[in-house]
Amino acid sequence: MNKKLSQIINLLAHEFRLYLSIGIGVFLFILFFQPFPLERFDFSNKLLFIAGLGGIIFLSMLLSRIVILWLIQNNYQIYREVFFRSYLKGFIILAASSVAFPFYLCYVGDVNITFYLMSKVILICLAAPVILWIYDTLWELKKQNESLVKEKEMMQKQVEKYEEDYQNKSIEFISDNNTEKFNILISEIAFIKSADNYVEFVYKEGDIFKKKLLRNTLKNIEQQIKQFSNFIRCHRICIVNIRYIEKFNRNYNNHWLTIKGYDEQIPVSRQYLLKIKEIFNPLG
Repeated sequence: MNKKLSQIINLLAHEFRLYLSIGIGVFLFILFFQPFPLERFDFSNKLLFIAGLGGIIFLSMLLSRIVILWLIQNNYQIYREVFFRSYLKGFIILAASSVAFPFYLCYVGDVNITFYLMSKVILICLAAPVILWIYDTLWELKKQNESLVKEKEMMQKQVEKYEEDYQNKSIEFISDNNTEKFNILISEIAFIKSADNYVEFVYKEGDIFKKKLLRNTLKNIEQQIKQFSNFIRCHRICIVNIRYIEKFNRNYNNHWLTIKGYDEQIPVSRQYLLKIKEIFNPLG
C-alpha cells in the first residue's frame, strides 16, 4: 500500500510541474492576446485577475487527477491503465474549467458573458486537455519503446547464446572413398575451396590458420554444411564462413573478399555477386 501511494505521489509531483507550466502558458496567452474585455482593471489588478484564470486551469488539471484517483480507489495498476488510456481526465478538465471561467469572468471581472465569449472560453480551456493528451500519448509511446528495447535486448542475448552454441557444434567430413575423416568445429572453418580432386579446408586453430586436404568434391561438402547459415558460396571453387570476412572489395570488374588475419584473397564470381552484395555491402 505504501509503495503504491509512493508511486502515485511521485507521479503527481512530476506532473505538478507540467500543470504549472500549462497554467503559466494560459496566463501568458491571455495577457498578450487579451481575448476578454478587461479594460476596467489597471495593470497590476489585471495581472492578478489573469493569474486567477491560469489558476483555474491549473486547479482543473489537479482536480481531474484527484477525482480519478478517488474513483479507482488508489489502485495503481488500474490507475495507469484507466488514467492514461481514456478521455476522462480531459473531460473533467474541460468541464471544470469551462464552468469556472464564465463564473470568474462574470462575478470577479464583471465581464458580460456572450455566446462569442463562451466560444473563446471553451477554446482556451480546450488547450489543457489537448496538451495533456499529447503528453500522455508521448509518455505511453516512451514506455512502449523502453519495453521493446528491453525485449529486443533479451532476444538478442538469446540469439547470441543460440549462435554460440550453434557455432560450437562439430561436424565430421569423410573422404569420398571413406578412407579418411576430418572432425572440426563449425566456428573454426574460415573457408573451403576446391583443389582438383580434393577439397582444402582453411581453419583457425587458436590464432593460427591451418589447412587440411580431403579427397572429395566441393558440391558434396556444400550439401553437408548447408544447414549452417554462416556459410555462403562466393565462387564455383570456394565457400566462405561469413564470420571470418573482413571486407568486400571491388576493382573494376574484379571482386574479392579478404579474411581477417589471412593474406589470401577469396574470389567472388558474377554468379554469386548479388547475394554477396546483399549480405556484405555494410562491410564493404
